Amino acid sequence: MLLRASGEHNGQAIDLGAVIGEADGDGGIAGGSVLAAFAEAVVGGDDDALAAARRAVLDGLGAAALVDACGVAATFNAIDRVADSTGIPIDEARVEPSAGLRDRLGIDRFPSRVQV
Repeated sequence: MLLRASGEHNGQAIDLGAVIGEADGDGGIAGGSVLAAFAEAVVGGDDDALAAARRAVLDGLGAAALVDACGVAATFNAIDRVADSTGIPIDEARVEPSAGLRDRLGIDRFPSRVQV
C-alpha cells in the first residue's frame, strides 16, 4: 500500500504486478527487477542464489541500496511473523481501499489471511 501511495504522490507509474512477476521490466521502480530477484532469493533457500542476488544489488544499485534492501527484507520478515503469530486482522479502514491490491496480488489466498 505504501509503495503504491508514494508512487501516486510522486506521479510515478508503479506496477505492483512486479511483486508477483506480472510486470514488464522494473515495474516503474529503479532497479525493480534486481530488487525483486533479491527478495525472491531472501525467502528462497538457496545460499548460492542469495549470494548472487546480493552481488547483483551491490553491482547494480550500490552498497547503500544493498543495506537498505537487507533492512527492508528483515523488517518485513519480523512484521509478518508478529502479525501472523498474534492474528492481527487488517485494519477496518484499510479493508476497502486495499481490496483491489489484495485481489491482484493474491494476498487473500494466503493461509495466514484466514481469521480464527
